[in-house]
Amino acid sequence: MAPIIHWFRRDLRLADNTALAAAARDSGGAVLPVFILDDALLCGRHASPPRAAFLLASLGSLDADLRALGSRLLVRRGEPLRELLSLARESQAQGVYWNRDYTPYAVRRDGAAEAGLRSAGLRAQSFKDAVAFEMLEVATQQGRPYAIYTPYARRWRQLLAERGLMLAPAPSLAPLERWPASLPIPALEDLGLALGATALPPAGEAAAISRLRAFADPRREPGMAGYAPARDLPGVDGTSRLSPHLRLGSLSPRQCLATALSLREAEAARAGADAWVGELIWRDFYAQVLFHHPHALRGAFRRELDALAWENDEGLFRAWQEGRTGYPLVDAAMRQLRQEGWMHNRARMVVASFLTKDLLVDWRWGERHFMRLLVDGDPAANNGGWQWAAGTGTDAQPYFRIFNPASQGQRFDPQGAYVRRYLPELANVPDRHIHAPHLMALAEQLRADVQVGRDYPAPIVDHGAQRVRALALYRVARGRPSNL
Repeated sequence: MAPIIHWFRRDLRLADNTALAAAARDSGGAVLPVFILDDALLCGRHASPPRAAFLLASLGSLDADLRALGSRLLVRRGEPLRELLSLARESQAQGVYWNRDYTPYAVRRDGAAEAGLRSAGLRAQSFKDAVAFEMLEVATQQGRPYAIYTPYARRWRQLLAERGLMLAPAPSLAPLERWPASLPIPALEDLGLALGATALPPAGEAAAISRLRAFADPRREPGMAGYAPARDLPGVDGTSRLSPHLRLGSLSPRQCLATALSLREAEAARAGADAWVGELIWRDFYAQVLFHHPHALRGAFRRELDALAWENDEGLFRAWQEGRTGYPLVDAAMRQLRQEGWMHNRARMVVASFLTKDLLVDWRWGERHFMRLLVDGDPAANNGGWQWAAGTGTDAQPYFRIFNPASQGQRFDPQGAYVRRYLPELANVPDRHIHAPHLMALAEQLRADVQVGRDYPAPIVDHGAQRVRALALYRVARGRPSNL
C-alpha cells in the first residue's frame, strides 16, 4: 500500500498515539514518520533554548525507538505544508495523519495544511490525542464552553466515568521501499540557540514512562498516593515532574489517567490520585479556554482589565528575573527556573502574584519570561496560570487576594528546605528568619554568615505598602473609585 505520513508534533511517542495507530492501521503498517522543524515556533515569540534542547533530545529518543521497529524518523525544516507536499510527492504517500493541537497558531497552521493537502488530492486526517476531552466535549447544558474550573472539572469527571478510557494500540510498522532524504536531528547550536546552565530532565518515551511508574509506586513517599498534601510543599519531591513530557507528548494524558485510576482503587491512595487527576483536568481546561478565547494569548481574558495601569519598572523586573528581590521564596523559585527550566507550582503562583501585585509589572512580561525558560512551557497552561495569578483571567484569583511571599514561605516551606537548596547564601539562617532574613539583628546575621544588603539583598519593595497600591490599581481598572 502507499504509505501514510504521520506528522509528529506534540506526540513524540509510539504507545497510545492515536494518529500513529490509525496511520499504521489504514496503511497496513506503511507509515512514514516525519517531524518538521518549524521556524515559526523555534524562532518565534515563544522561542526557548531549554525547550528546544529538550525537543531535540526527545526527537533523538523517538528516532531510536522507531529504528528498533525497523523504521526511522524523517526530519525536515521549513513551512509545514510545503514540506508535507514535498514529502508526499517523494514517497508517493496517500495522505497525512496528525494529532490535533489547539493553540491559535496551531489551529491556523493545521487548517492551512488540511486544505492544502486535500486540494492536492491527498487524505488529511487529524485525531484527538493531546487532551482527554476536546473543546466542546465538556460543555454547559446550553452547549457553551465553561469559564469556571469547578463545574468544568465536575462535568469532566462525570464524562470520564461514563465513557471510560480507551488507549490506542501499539503500531505495527512495515518496512518502506522508498525513503525521502532526511536532515539529521540538529544540535541546539545549529538552531542558533544556546542552553546555558539549565539542567534538563531525561528525555523520551522510556524516561517518561519510568517517571510515571516511579511516581505511582505505592512504596514511594509521598508519590501519587501522598500527592494531595505534598503538592504544595516546594521543598519536598512531591510532584510528578511529568509536565515536560506531557508538553511534548512523550507521555499521553490517557496513560496518566489509566495509572491514576488504577492506583485510586486502594482507598489510602484515592485522595492523592484524585488530586493529581485534577491537575490533568486543569490542562484540558486551559486548552479549551485559549481555543475559545484566542484573544487571551495577548491580552486579558477579562478585556476591561487591559486598562490596568502597570508601572513596569524595568529595574524591579530584572531583580525578579534574577532572583534578587530580597524575598527568599521568590528568589529561590526564580533561581530554580534558571537552573532547571522548571518551577514548583506553588512557587509559580507566588512569583506571579509578586510580580503583578507587589512590583506592579504587567503579567505578560512574566508570561514571556516563563515561556523562554520553562521546559514545560505550554502557551495555554502558562497563559492561564499567569492570568489566574494576575486576576485578569477566567476563574481567576480575586484581585484583592494577594500572596504575602514571607507568609507563603512560612506556611509551605517552614524549615526553609526549598529556600536553602537554591539560595546557599542563606544556608545558616535560623528557621524563624529564613523567609525574612532582613529582620535579623546584625549579630544574628554575622552568626549566620550572611549580611543583608551585601550577601543577600534587602527587600526591594515593602509588601504591605505595595498591596495597598495594587488594590487601588485594580479598583480603578475595574471602574471603581479608589478610597485608599
